[in-house]
Amino acid sequence: MRKNLRDYFQERSRWFYPLILVLFLPSTVSASGGNAAIPNAFLWIAVLLLLAKIGSLVEKWKQPAVLGELIMGVVLGNLALVGLGVFDPVKHDQIILFLAELGVVILLFQIGLESYIDEMRKVGFRAFLVAIVGVVVPFGLGYVAGIWLMPGLDTNAYLFLGATLTATSVGITGRVFRDLGKLQTREAQIVLGAAVIDDVMGLIILAVVSAIVVTGVVSTGEITWITTKAILFLVGALFLGQLLAPRIGQFFSLIHTGIGMKFTIAISFCLIFAYLAHLAGLAPIVGAFAAGLMLEPVHFQRFATPAINTSIEKAVEGADEKTKQEVKKVLNVHDKHHLDRLVEPLGHFLVPLFFVVTGMQVDLKTLSDPKVLGIALVITLVAFIGKLAAGMVAGPVNKYIVGWGMAPRGEVGLIFAMIGKQLGVISEELFSVVIIMVILTTLLTPPILNHLLRKEANG
Repeated sequence: MRKNLRDYFQERSRWFYPLILVLFLPSTVSASGGNAAIPNAFLWIAVLLLLAKIGSLVEKWKQPAVLGELIMGVVLGNLALVGLGVFDPVKHDQIILFLAELGVVILLFQIGLESYIDEMRKVGFRAFLVAIVGVVVPFGLGYVAGIWLMPGLDTNAYLFLGATLTATSVGITGRVFRDLGKLQTREAQIVLGAAVIDDVMGLIILAVVSAIVVTGVVSTGEITWITTKAILFLVGALFLGQLLAPRIGQFFSLIHTGIGMKFTIAISFCLIFAYLAHLAGLAPIVGAFAAGLMLEPVHFQRFATPAINTSIEKAVEGADEKTKQEVKKVLNVHDKHHLDRLVEPLGHFLVPLFFVVTGMQVDLKTLSDPKVLGIALVITLVAFIGKLAAGMVAGPVNKYIVGWGMAPRGEVGLIFAMIGKQLGVISEELFSVVIIMVILTTLLTPPILNHLLRKEANG
């Protein structure tokens, strides 16, 4: 018995001591003082990445890594509740916040690269229906639930609550589908297409509600202009991208055909379209997703073949014809996804930062008020029902996967809530309700979606 206990603790100590080291390393940042913002950020980044990887222990219980990263962020962001405020500076560190924002842009670019316009076109009508229902129903339910649960507030507060419930965090859902290799399923394509449309519609609603708060009224012309601008950007981005991408690839291949040039062109497309989306009044992630959709392997045919492909082809020169054909088939798949593989290391660096930092924005103190918690649980139920209703119009696919795929509010919900608070529309109580709803939809969705996807795969 004593030997078994010793073996047990020895086994656990393999990761326990590194965890203690990582947790207490940041205390050196506080002690360093002075003008050391950038060197301090180096240490913060290293610590957050290591802790994000420790959070991926949830994969041992068949949960997606994103859930572990979010939970790790929630824990780090609330250590101050037990007297350990060492991670509090990270919440306001501009370098870390920028890298986190860049992380979600890269994630949506990766998702775009692994999606195909032809496949999304096939589910376009269904995605549009899901998006419409996924905005209208949560907005209406949120407005009515707000009046019922919190009577006496300004009408604009209920409008903002409804607007917040329309949000969908495509980053969280997309990451779950990607982690499980399910991005090519019809359900994933419907969710991704609907989430982009949903994002555009949600931002239009947010812009309209904000205008009502600021000016008291909003004209039909202004609503039309906001909507037109969003549609023009998406259609124009995809059309121009398909037109320009092959020509840009051809031009730069004359300068150099190496992997570095290919990577630079891809990332530049991502960042330029993220910026253009911002100019159009949309979230940068919409532009990044569009950039990923428009870049196809055919645009890089003039670039050098990866060195490993050439080495493998030489290695099988003396093999039989069947082996050669099998190897060629595998290499063609890798060629098709070579751009995805090039961007992947950047995603490994930046994407976990985004989810950890998102989790750190969650304040668990909001759970301490029973009244607020009770209202928040009802609003969370309403939030889930609104998106599950959207899944019901998804057609001949697993409607629950689509509905739950639309459910997480994540960073988008937080952004909506913050804007409402800045405009003075959302009270502290209502803000806490929204934050709890965002926490629950963000943390509960990945394991539920993971369970549904695995159940679907196992028949």
